[in-house]
Amino acid sequence: MNNINWFPGHIAKAINELKTKLSLIDVVVELKDARIPLSSSYIELDKIIGSKPRLVILNKADLADIFMVKKFVEYFRNNLDTNVLTTSSHNHSDVKTIIDAILNLAKPQIDKLVARGLNPRSARVMVIGMPNVGKSSFINKLVKKAKTKIGAKAGVTRQLSWVRINPKIDLLDTPGIIPIKLENQLSAIKLASVNGVSENAYSHEFVASELLKILYDKYPNELKSFYNLNVDNSLIDLQMIAKSRNLLVKKAEPDIERAAFMVLNDFRNAKIGKFTLDELPNDN
Repeated sequence: MNNINWFPGHIAKAINELKTKLSLIDVVVELKDARIPLSSSYIELDKIIGSKPRLVILNKADLADIFMVKKFVEYFRNNLDTNVLTTSSHNHSDVKTIIDAILNLAKPQIDKLVARGLNPRSARVMVIGMPNVGKSSFINKLVKKAKTKIGAKAGVTRQLSWVRINPKIDLLDTPGIIPIKLENQLSAIKLASVNGVSENAYSHEFVASELLKILYDKYPNELKSFYNLNVDNSLIDLQMIAKSRNLLVKKAEPDIERAAFMVLNDFRNAKIGKFTLDELPNDN
């Protein structure tokens, strides 16, 4: 299988469910994977959330190229005209910064309620993003010390469950999963590389081979150093890596399948290095 084929049949249903939940929300927190900030973005999101305030967070920043992360933060701030933060599941020191950013975005909506003579209420927040960008871990980080289920809320019951982060923020505890329609194969390869696509949709050997091409183009020295390969002007392939790591089968033939799994795991765990696969649009 030399391409990635995955088109979830539930896309329309998932989008409708997401829109229903968003109608109850004051602020959207959109998570992107810092290793693939563009490939983990949903191009139709603006149509779904409309003018609703959005906080963009580049998650898993500890696994990405720090220079490129900073460049993408600037890019999204300029193009989305909103606050952009970086985080990782291991970093809990930035929770206050995230909370403050959410409150700042929600303030105009709360102020409108007060101006109409209503009592101020807590801001209602929802975390959305592509599969496996770390939504659940991010939510758990925010609610770690709170863990106060407030259950059904007047006017917004609909069998939804809410968590009180603090007296000023209520979080819808079910992350909004944006379904993926894989039309751009390069983006699909990058999503598969970070484990953002069902494994049933692709061949590990194909994705690992394509990932090696991207890494060799962007980070050749780190790639060659990690796998102890002394090559010049030659693409690194799974066969070379299998031999270098002594992954062999009968008759000393390279075990391509094991090499593919190893490369994907090495990349996903940042063993080779901290890399960002996407390029800024204007850099090409």
